[in-house]
Amino acid sequence: MNQAESLNKYRFIKKLLTVLDFLNQFHQVLFALPLQRNKTSMKFEKIHNKGQAQLFKNQYLEYFTKTHPLVIWGMYLPVVVLLPYYASSSLDFSALKIILLFGGGVFFWTFFEYIMHRFIFHWASESPRAQKIIYVMHGNHHEYPRDKERLFMPPVPSLILASVIFLLMYAAMQYNVMAFFPGFMLGYLIYGSMHYAIHAWNPPFKWMKPVWRNHHLHHYKSENMGFGVSTHIWDVVFGTAFDLKKEKENKEEVQKLIYGKKNSTIAS
Repeated sequence: MNQAESLNKYRFIKKLLTVLDFLNQFHQVLFALPLQRNKTSMKFEKIHNKGQAQLFKNQYLEYFTKTHPLVIWGMYLPVVVLLPYYASSSLDFSALKIILLFGGGVFFWTFFEYIMHRFIFHWASESPRAQKIIYVMHGNHHEYPRDKERLFMPPVPSLILASVIFLLMYAAMQYNVMAFFPGFMLGYLIYGSMHYAIHAWNPPFKWMKPVWRNHHLHHYKSENMGFGVSTHIWDVVFGTAFDLKKEKENKEEVQKLIYGKKNSTIAS
């Protein structure tokens, strides 16, 4: 190993330690924050099992609030495939480095998902303008949980947000982002697909049932718990997980969250 390679490896390890130290401090801050169990950002007279919310009066703006999972997969699958290839062919990243960075990106997505869902999508505010923004971003899904056209973020805001995140990651990681960001985006695609599946079908495997139940309970039991969708690991870490052994499943409420016509409720 030459001096340049040693220096690059040292810089990478130093940045990794900095990130881990930040996560450790952030973890302590999160545990210090009280759960606002009596506050809610989702105040609805009724949960609608049919139809969808009208978010904008303008029909063109309204059109751009909807999407299909295949559209989002088509947008980001090239990123997931081509950026690691670029990292290997043009940046001479080793296979091990790509795998570690890619896997780190997938794992970081689960943390990002939890933080966004808990602190942004469920931000409780007395401001009517803030309430409107939260409703457009996420509240409409709680009021119309069967609306399958709004389970993924629409293409335009999704591309804007993804671009901002990429630039921030590049500023922090430089060219390592070429392998890290695709993993992050694959995490997003898995999250969105699982969210779609949770509202469409019963869990395909028994070991996935806790993830399904965690999200169902988040909808009909308490919006201040169960923020993880693709995994509930961060709910466990930060104390917002439901005790699934003690929670009795309300099959009638679960059925209201699933939009398939022939779906049966999940057996308890």
